[in-house]
Amino acid sequence: MILYRKLYAHLLEWKNNRNRKPLIIRGARQVGKSTLVNDFAREFRFFISVNLEKREDRQVFDTLHETRDIINALFLRAGVPLTDQPTLIFLDEIQESPEAVSRLRYFHEEYPELYFIAAGSLLEFALKRIPSFPVGRVEQVVLHPFDFDEFLLAMNRKDILDELDNVPFNNYAHDSVLKLFHDYAIIGGMPEVIKQYSKERNFINLGSIYSNLWQSYRDDIEKYGFNETERKILRHIIDTAPYESNRITMAGFGNSQYRSREIGEALRALDLARIIQLIYPTTNLEPPVITDLKRKPRLQFLDTGLLNHALGIQSELLGLMDLNSIYKGRLIQHLAAQQFQAQTTSPLYKTVFWVREKANSNAEVDLVYQSGKYIIPVEVKSGAKGSLRSLHQFVERSENKIAIRLLANRFSLEKTKTPSGTPYLLMNMPYFTSTRIQKYAEWLIKQSER
Repeated sequence: MILYRKLYAHLLEWKNNRNRKPLIIRGARQVGKSTLVNDFAREFRFFISVNLEKREDRQVFDTLHETRDIINALFLRAGVPLTDQPTLIFLDEIQESPEAVSRLRYFHEEYPELYFIAAGSLLEFALKRIPSFPVGRVEQVVLHPFDFDEFLLAMNRKDILDELDNVPFNNYAHDSVLKLFHDYAIIGGMPEVIKQYSKERNFINLGSIYSNLWQSYRDDIEKYGFNETERKILRHIIDTAPYESNRITMAGFGNSQYRSREIGEALRALDLARIIQLIYPTTNLEPPVITDLKRKPRLQFLDTGLLNHALGIQSELLGLMDLNSIYKGRLIQHLAAQQFQAQTTSPLYKTVFWVREKANSNAEVDLVYQSGKYIIPVEVKSGAKGSLRSLHQFVERSENKIAIRLLANRFSLEKTKTPSGTPYLLMNMPYFTSTRIQKYAEWLIKQSER
């Protein structure tokens, strides 16, 4: 069963680009990198797959030092003729071989007729051991867990996807789409979970999959920590992070006695592995969006479904009318950020929120989204009457008088005012339209400029 991923279209563009470079697909473990490339291999006459976690595959790069010899060895081992027919060479788990990473530049220069894709889930750790990473000679993209669009395709609901392509959204389809979005919000976007759910359409047999996934990340701690003390701290964070509040304090994290420096180093390791990311706020009201690393960050987990499982709240979500009513709104805020992040392939992109921390005047906007010269505040709320105090503080100080509210309600656009009388344009977007944030932002800007 082949489940469509949006990155597949990017791979096709890469294949058809005469000036293509070797492509590195990054992303956390278990998000489907290898599966995607193996599916993509059907676009080629020949396919050579090398798994560098295997010693016998890694030895090719350890023992041979000429690019020609390595290429000849790879073709010979795979039983593939070295011809002018399109051939894809896949170097999986490339972080296990610094020599293979360094060799990518020479593959590009000496064998431009071949197609090279590498994948790695812990590449950031490997870079510390690589003296000459081929900067500028490779292209890098990130594969995320399934977003809501990909979930709909897995559920064979292209009709719903077609409705989402309408900007603004047609409200007659609201209830049908919201129900499917609730299902997605409960299970998340991990490929193995999506595959199982698409077959049985129930939640009964998913628990063991989540447990195995989470345990696999705990087992990987040996790779993130350099000594037993670091690994112990990492285990503590994995076990306690789901229960932390909206913004975290490093010192004493998870009711521990660990110091700020120890927790910070461990969290940065998990951030590199893309399991738990540190999301820092900005105080900017106009581009560029610069995060402030001195302020308290927020935690963003790889996948909302995994977070729900870790918290043990998936059963509570069944039948809810509004996801914002659970876990103090953190769940839907987290899911919205996950959808925003999944719309980009850049390894550098992270979601950002906005804060104003002044005496007697603190404010925090859930997310901000940059579209051209605009930084748009985005609040995630439970209903049309929810408080927008922080968003109003942003609007009153910004030159651009537009804002977005993500909520369970139907789409609407309203001309309104802050309590102090500042007029602005507020766009109310249903949660499930968050995968179209770029198109909605552009549409809102056009309305404001009329």
